[in-house]
Amino acid sequence: MKILVTGFDPFGSDKINPAIEAVKRLPATIKGAKIIKLEIPTVFNKSAQVVHQAIVKEQPDYVLNVGQAGGRSALTPERVAININDGRIPDNDGYQPLDEPIQPDGDTAYITQLPIKAMAKAIRTAGLPAIVSNTAGTYVCNHIFYQVQYMRAKEFPKLKAGFIHIPFLPEQVITRPNQPSMALADIVKGLTAAIGAIVERDGQSDIKAVEGQNH
Repeated sequence: MKILVTGFDPFGSDKINPAIEAVKRLPATIKGAKIIKLEIPTVFNKSAQVVHQAIVKEQPDYVLNVGQAGGRSALTPERVAININDGRIPDNDGYQPLDEPIQPDGDTAYITQLPIKAMAKAIRTAGLPAIVSNTAGTYVCNHIFYQVQYMRAKEFPKLKAGFIHIPFLPEQVITRPNQPSMALADIVKGLTAAIGAIVERDGQSDIKAVEGQNH
């Protein structure tokens, strides 16, 4: 089994992005699955082009996109990607779409194929906070989540894909009072546990509930 794991480069005023820093530190294999690591630009459309090239080249069984969600205190596997670009700030190429569809012929939304509840449970079992999220926002994180789902619908029907958000690193909140953060080693630990759950649930449905998860 091959799992393509992507992480964004730094964006906005930050000089570091925990997504790519954590992805770079993942093991080469997790529960027997080969981990393919890919840095992608925090740029609408270009990010999808980079991932598409990697899918064609590597033919992974799964794609897991990882992104930073400032303000969140837990690792949050995402349930749904929506067909909208609405940038609160410009991307790294200076582009700021407002209320634009990602794909005019795409579905309004796509649901992940990943076992998000099992992923959250595995992260918690590893001793870290996790909760299933029902919104990936409208910035480049949601964009790449949606674009990979669109690729799956149109071109790669056997692919399973999804997204997970991670918190700020401690050094990112020095100038952001009262914002939560998580140590890089813990983020890597949590992502490793989540990917392990993907491998373990391969070919099975997701678990029904995560203890403590609000519905």
